[in-house]
Amino acid sequence: MADSKQDAIALLKADHRTVEDLFEQFEKASGDGKKQKLALQICLELTVHAQIEEEIFYPACEGKVEDDLLKEAYVEHDGAKVLIAEIEAGAPSDEFYDAKVKVLSEQIEHHVEEEEKRMEGMFAQARKAGLDMDALGDQLRVRKEELIAQYKAGGLTKPETTTLTEVQV
Repeated sequence: MADSKQDAIALLKADHRTVEDLFEQFEKASGDGKKQKLALQICLELTVHAQIEEEIFYPACEGKVEDDLLKEAYVEHDGAKVLIAEIEAGAPSDEFYDAKVKVLSEQIEHHVEEEEKRMEGMFAQARKAGLDMDALGDQLRVRKEELIAQYKAGGLTKPETTTLTEVQV
């Protein structure tokens, strides 16, 4: 695989591009089967991406990037996890299915922008702090492969949120 030696930021950016492409395909898709397949692939990609960031990348960034930026990233992930769970539990025939995928796309677009901003984004700050991006890239890649295999074998697990608590409505 060509990406076998990407550093952490290259790997995470490649994930961002993959998901952006899947959202674009979803927008153009017709037919419930095609839409559901794309939506579930988006959910898988985002679930794995969020998990490797939260388990490996974000902890490595603690104390090295702006604390507020890191806190926002966790909250943004949690918001995405709620929508991912809704999309996975739903079907394209549901009234709000397409809207949920669209809002998830918009949330992810904002999140990616926060991470990738040229000068003050999380990735720029992490690189400036001198984190070992090659070692982090190796850790991220190994964990990503484990998670994809695990999820393909048993399906996605119920997302665990870091910052949100159960609210009774």
